Amino acid sequence: MVVQHNMQAMNASRMLNITSGNQAKSTEKLSSGYKINRAADDAAGLSISEKMRKQIRGLDQASTNAQDGVSAVQTAEGALTEVHSMLQRMNELAVQASNGTNSESDRSSIQDEINQLTTEIDRVAETTKFNETYLLKGDNGTKKVQISAHDAGLVGTFSQNSVKATFTMNELGVGDKYTIGGTEYEIGAENANAAMAAVKLDSTNAGSDGSKVKGQTVEIAGKTWTFGDKTDEELHTIKYEDLSKKLSAGTTVKYNGKSATIFSESAGSDGTDPNNKTLITAEGAYTKVQTELKAASSIGATSKTPTVTEATTSPAGKKSFTIEKGYVETKNDLSFSLHVGADADMTNKINVKVQSMSAKSLGLDGINVSDSTGKAATYAIDAIADAVSKVSAQRSSLGAVQNRLEHTIANVDNVVENTNAAESRIRDTDMAEEMVNYSKNNILAQAGQSMLAQANQSTQGVLSILG
Repeated sequence: MVVQHNMQAMNASRMLNITSGNQAKSTEKLSSGYKINRAADDAAGLSISEKMRKQIRGLDQASTNAQDGVSAVQTAEGALTEVHSMLQRMNELAVQASNGTNSESDRSSIQDEINQLTTEIDRVAETTKFNETYLLKGDNGTKKVQISAHDAGLVGTFSQNSVKATFTMNELGVGDKYTIGGTEYEIGAENANAAMAAVKLDSTNAGSDGSKVKGQTVEIAGKTWTFGDKTDEELHTIKYEDLSKKLSAGTTVKYNGKSATIFSESAGSDGTDPNNKTLITAEGAYTKVQTELKAASSIGATSKTPTVTEATTSPAGKKSFTIEKGYVETKNDLSFSLHVGADADMTNKINVKVQSMSAKSLGLDGINVSDSTGKAATYAIDAIADAVSKVSAQRSSLGAVQNRLEHTIANVDNVVENTNAAESRIRDTDMAEEMVNYSKNNILAQAGQSMLAQANQSTQGVLSILG
């Protein structure tokens, strides 16, 4: 027997210390709810868990970012809803002002309302903001916005690209009729020979002696004549050689479905007959076409008006005009990115671009419907239609971004949920399992204390030997 070293007591004490340590850890896990409270508990698990936490918290914020983005987009789109409503009203007013029953004072009153609506569109663009960011007024700096060209309702083919437009029409000859600015014009003949050629009664078609048209009828100044061997006023017969004598200035000749009218006097500076303003030269008609094309394409182009020129070459039988589009200078597009991911990867950014929605940017700067003829109002209809199209395109773009953001939010929230589940398996305490361990360690601690007490008593037997 030895008294210096009580190996039983030492062993019981060591095991009791281990049990107490385990019991303390179980208590910590149960009270905190985490099975990793320090790196020593699970070094690898802690590293994995912290990476997951970084992703989870980053994605939580990304979801919030996307939701803020939806709110901003909805704010802009809601404002554009009202802009659309105002443009529709402006279209109504322009159509009303285009009607010929309106007086100048009527159109002036209509113009007053259009001015107010234009001002309100500018106010909406200037004041709509989200979290102190103005959404519809554009960004710093300026850019050129090309104003769409229009064909002024003229008959022909029309095409355009970003800076130019081309209008192509049939070449006009004597007898042709063409509507310009709501007025139907007829291309007049300079003399009797030109009129006869236009209706196919020249010598080439009728024969030098009129043999090819003998027995056929022709209408001259509203009176019908039959081609014959002699001219007889009572029988209404006419010799072909006398036809040109009947075709005096201002006379209209009709033959075989064709018609031609001779100028009563030399055409004026505008190319029209002084006594018949709907009778015009071909060049005069082309000049009016140019004027109409420019007028229809100038609305809103206040920084630089368009230019219209006759093309130097055109397809056979065609006349072409080239329109150099006008433009306005307006603010740059507003552009901002929504960060919708937990990482710095640029693919996690969703770009939102919003054009300036001012009246100038929409091509409505200086829009006017109060002219005396109603033509300006007619052309304003096309300009307003272009503005409606621009607002529609912007609203469509914003709607597409909103839909994308909603999908992004759903995806991010799903990733957060599943990553949380994985992180929980690594870090969270299994309370049921840990309670079993705690109960076991509690019993072992009590047993260890009892065994230590017994071991400490085991050396008491030495005293009996000393006694």
